[in-house]
Order: sequence, then C-alpha cells, then structure tokens
Amino acid sequence: MQEFIAFNEQRAEIYWWMSSLLARELTAEDMEKYHGGEMYTFLSGLGMTAELKQPVEEFRDAINRLKTREDAQLELAADFCGLFLSTPKSGALPYASMYVGESGLLNDKPAQDMLEWMEKYDIAQRKEFNEPADHIAVELDFMGNLSILANQQEDQTKAEEVMQAQQQFIETMLMNWLPAFAKDCNERDKFGFYSAAVNLLAAFCKLDTAYLAGEEQ
Repeated sequence: MQEFIAFNEQRAEIYWWMSSLLARELTAEDMEKYHGGEMYTFLSGLGMTAELKQPVEEFRDAINRLKTREDAQLELAADFCGLFLSTPKSGALPYASMYVGESGLLNDKPAQDMLEWMEKYDIAQRKEFNEPADHIAVELDFMGNLSILANQQEDQTKAEEVMQAQQQFIETMLMNWLPAFAKDCNERDKFGFYSAAVNLLAAFCKLDTAYLAGEEQ
C-alpha cells in the first residue's frame, strides 16, 4: 500500500509540474531552478524509464541550450507568448477545444466536460488559473489531484475505481488532443524548449495510460 501511495504522489508531482510549466511564462527565479541540481535529479529519475529516456534527453538538451541563449528569460517568455497566447495560425493554443471536433475554434463543450469532471470528484480549479477549464494547465492540475484522490480512499475497491477514472480521463480528456497539440508545438517552437516539454508530457501520459490499464487487470 505504501508503494501505491508513493507512486501516486510521484505521478501527481509530474502532472503538477507540467501544469505550472504550461500555465505561465517562467521567471528568472524559475529558470535558475531548471539549471539546479534538484531538477537534474528529477529528470534523471524520469529518464530511467525506457519510454521516457529520449524525451527527457531532448528536454535536458533544451535546458542546457538556455544557458547560452542571449536574454534567455525574455526570449523564452516571447516563445511562450508566441506559442500559447497568439492565434491558431501562428501558435499552438493550449485548449482542448482547439483540437477536439471539426471547427478548430474555442467552444464551450470541452470546458463543460471538464467542469463536470471537477464537480464529480469535488476538485476545484485553482484560482490562479484564470483560463477556460479546457486549458492544458487546468486539465493537468486536475489529473494531479485525481492521482492523490486515489490515496485518500477508505478501501482498495474505491481506490481502484479512482484509478480507472484516471485512465478514462487521460484517454478522453488529454490523449484525444495532446498529440495534435504536441505536433503544432514541434512545428512552431523554433528554439524547442516548450515543444520538448510537451513531447515529454505526451510520452508520460502514454506511459501512464499503460500503467493504469495494467492496474485494472
């Protein structure tokens, strides 16, 4: 049981980290942490999993290239704005509704679906996420909280039900648009920091889905 709890805490940490990374521009203080030993250790741990080895290496390469990038914090902030705060033609807007359905436009359904998930599991959107509920940062934060929720159940049956809900959430609310979002990031992020991060996220979600599918067997 302790291993189950610890593993869910690790999974939540990854989802929360990616949520914060894609929620706002990195500050100079944030970037110092990316060059620190704690981040190196964290990424090294992720890279020990075969399925994550290559995306972790590519993300670490992007971090290392930041060290020699002139005005790195300002340039990375410009990358963030150009990708995530621009237009569908030039950026990769981080909303499910841009990729789910045929319109390619922001609409209410994915956000409404997300609100229903949050209501069902009594998980509120963070106040600092002043975005529609289908924003990638909101969905990832929810997934982190749902991972922890499994640890809080009073018996194994209820915990397994929450684990099954996690698999359903990833498959129907994340993986239904995350690969297309990653593709846009790869095509439009010239420096490659955010595209490498989203590629790592997509690889982790794919791996996590396989893990959760195994939990049901």
